[in-house]
Amino acid sequence: MAYRLIAPLAALLLVASSASAQAAAAPAPNPNQAPLAIPNPTYTTMVLEVDVNRPAQAVWARIGRYCGIEEWFRVSCTITSGQDGQLGAVRRLGPGVIEMLVAKTDLSYTYSQPVRVGVPFNAYHGTLEAKPTSPTTTKLVYSFFYDNSMLADDAARTAEAANRRARFGEALQNMKILAEGGTLPPAPAR
Repeated sequence: MAYRLIAPLAALLLVASSASAQAAAAPAPNPNQAPLAIPNPTYTTMVLEVDVNRPAQAVWARIGRYCGIEEWFRVSCTITSGQDGQLGAVRRLGPGVIEMLVAKTDLSYTYSQPVRVGVPFNAYHGTLEAKPTSPTTTKLVYSFFYDNSMLADDAARTAEAANRRARFGEALQNMKILAEGGTLPPAPAR
């Protein structure tokens, strides 16, 4: 009986000793490393979802093209480099938003925006995903990650989040309509 108690204790001590040795061997931060361009980022996330009464493959086939954003977000889209839907494709939205396709799966893609001269980089990434919830239903998920520290204050951050939630919430509703076989109403005047 005593052996059963001692063996686990010995194993625990061995693991703890090994972990301490590994932590002690970890390299120290490089003091010559350049400082962060944004010294105090405020990373934020937002996840928007809508349920669709169609199988995920059918939903993605209808709304998942990289330049499909043109239809459901109602903005012009041009592939300026690569091929639509292929890793590394670059799209131009409207007069000047540029986005690169940086990751993809069969039912999702993730994009980022390039660094611009004189503009603080906010590390913006967006992901659109068709998540199967049953053989006949899907959850469309649009998620965002970005740094909003360059906004003036909490009120500006709240306003930006509300604006993003409204614009992309409308886009998700448009995707749902299209994926379920409907037709979008005329675009609102902007």
